[in-house]
Amino acid sequence: MTAIFSLNNVLPLDSVGESQRLADSSVSADADVATDIDLSSIQGGVITIGNFDGVHRGHAELLGHVRRLADQMSGPAIAIVLDPHPATVLRPELAPKRLTRIETRAELMDQIGIDALVVCETSRRFLSMSADQFFDSIVKDRLRVKAMVEGPNFFFGRDRGGDVEVLAGLCDAANINLQIVQPMEVGRRMISSTRIRRLLSQGVVAEAADLLGHPHRICGTVKSGAKRGRQIGFPTANLSDIDVVVPSPGVYAGHIRVGDQSHAAAIHIGPNPTFESNGDSKVEVHVLDYDGDLYDQRVQVEFLHRVRDVTRFDSPDALVIQLHQDISDIRSALSQPFGES
Repeated sequence: MTAIFSLNNVLPLDSVGESQRLADSSVSADADVATDIDLSSIQGGVITIGNFDGVHRGHAELLGHVRRLADQMSGPAIAIVLDPHPATVLRPELAPKRLTRIETRAELMDQIGIDALVVCETSRRFLSMSADQFFDSIVKDRLRVKAMVEGPNFFFGRDRGGDVEVLAGLCDAANINLQIVQPMEVGRRMISSTRIRRLLSQGVVAEAADLLGHPHRICGTVKSGAKRGRQIGFPTANLSDIDVVVPSPGVYAGHIRVGDQSHAAAIHIGPNPTFESNGDSKVEVHVLDYDGDLYDQRVQVEFLHRVRDVTRFDSPDALVIQLHQDISDIRSALSQPFGES
């Protein structure tokens, strides 16, 4: 599993007068986060710095390059992220909703062969560092990097003062190998987290999954609901505490992961207009061929196909007829290999 390192209060070493402390603050309490005694294990490797939200196919291409170069240099492959997103600190009203939690990013990076994910806690003080200070503090002094891999649109330091040209000069002076990887395009457009968020906001989960290279997933805790689904023969798990992008209202085919088990699922996002005229939007999951108790469990839900829009039916009986059709459509959709529709 990709190790998670969390760096707090990252400032130039000469401004704090001591070695950088490592602590768990940017990731959840149940994550496995390395301590300061382990810092040497990720020094002398190949790094890339970015947000990597979603760990999409473009990210995977760049991270794969990091892994291959690290093998050539006999060092660790390291990804560095700033968390929370800098916009959350500087302009919170414009900050994008994240696609993936830090732990999910580490899981996806593990499949690519990344050894460690270093999470830099973002603060105004951290963002006030110049490009030179950022480079010296993290790249040279703390991680003692041998090589870096970035995309052509990489910026770093206060007010995005450092670009790849500045980075090239700093790397050359520090005898650090720098390689630039061009972004991946699909449909003559660059794959980006912004593009994927837009697709999810439109409910186009299959195309989002194609750009991601994996289904979009959300994580939530199952809480008790109105139990209307159980009353009509379709019990649902009602999810709360979701902190990533949720697709637009609709009915979807996907999977629910409970511990190490994965089950086919019908997912309803939105209000229940058949029963409520002004109901709140909810995330409800009907688990196919499952009769267990999910209350208070933390689960992951993956979206593969959109089935239909949210609709108001004239009666509960009419809704039940449609739900049977939905289940049939969902079984058919999930019988196809991922990436086909």
